[in-house]
Amino acid sequence: MATIMDVAQEAGVSPSTVSYVLSGKRAISAATRARVLDAVAALGYRPHAGARALASARTQVIGLVVPLHEDADVNVVMQFVRAVTTTARRHEYDVLLLTQEDAGALERVTSGALVDGLVVMDIEADDPRVALLARLHRPAVLIGLPRESRGLSCVDFDFARAARSAVDHLVRLGHRGIGLVSASASSVHRAGYVDRLRAGFEEAAAAAGVAVATSPCDPSPQAARACLASLRAQQSGLTALVVHHEAALPHLLDALAEEGVRLPQDLSLVAVGSAEVTGRLGRAVDLLDVPVGEVGRVAVEMLAERLAGVGTAEVRLLTSTLAEHGSTAPPRGR
Repeated sequence: MATIMDVAQEAGVSPSTVSYVLSGKRAISAATRARVLDAVAALGYRPHAGARALASARTQVIGLVVPLHEDADVNVVMQFVRAVTTTARRHEYDVLLLTQEDAGALERVTSGALVDGLVVMDIEADDPRVALLARLHRPAVLIGLPRESRGLSCVDFDFARAARSAVDHLVRLGHRGIGLVSASASSVHRAGYVDRLRAGFEEAAAAAGVAVATSPCDPSPQAARACLASLRAQQSGLTALVVHHEAALPHLLDALAEEGVRLPQDLSLVAVGSAEVTGRLGRAVDLLDVPVGEVGRVAVEMLAERLAGVGTAEVRLLTSTLAEHGSTAPPRGR
């Protein structure tokens, strides 16, 4: 196997000159650079990855922090992972997957110089990791939006805007009683996006003067039936639902079918979630697609910009338009 000494001898230069040509850390004349590269090609020389990392202080690895909670939707999580790893490879980065929730994992990989930067998923409204990330001196992009986002690089779906779009659509059809089905109870207390969607829902409903009911729902047949009963108890004139929980949606549809409730004749329904997940339902529903893959792609693009020294801290909120598939209509009697 050829060494850097072999390349230097073949090109008639010093080993340090070979190193400078390969690392780009110093300007080398075009003629000398050509001789070195010709020697590299002729000898089949491959720089040692560890030596490259030491020389450049770069590992070409980014850390992807994916806490796997008990109620995490694995299908959605894997969409994020696939988008992040695919985009990272286009930028010549590998991905180190971190699934632990404790902040110690972040400190270990950054203090040990194992990664150049981080993409951190599942950001809470008051996330304790945010203060730690600010001290680690590694660029980080958050997938999610903490309550205080100044000086941070964040990307997420605009859940509040999606909720307003769903309510506005239903109001235009004539609905005056709308229910919101949100993520399961444990997620409600953890994830900021749940609060943002609910705030947008309530804001749009208040502006339109319509009555609302809200309830979280676990992904099970029993929870779906209990959720529907709770919504009706809160609002007897319920004629439409906004569902923000892909895992609970099939159980809700089954429960409605068992009751003989037809969509959209008896009840209108708009889902907010991943099109890839809701596409497996077996029936189409009106959907505001959460572009999971796009969020993951943008997160890596933002991190690559920060690592290249051309990006600044910013918040990017992605949007989508309502795709109508026949699950909404004016309420009966209109």
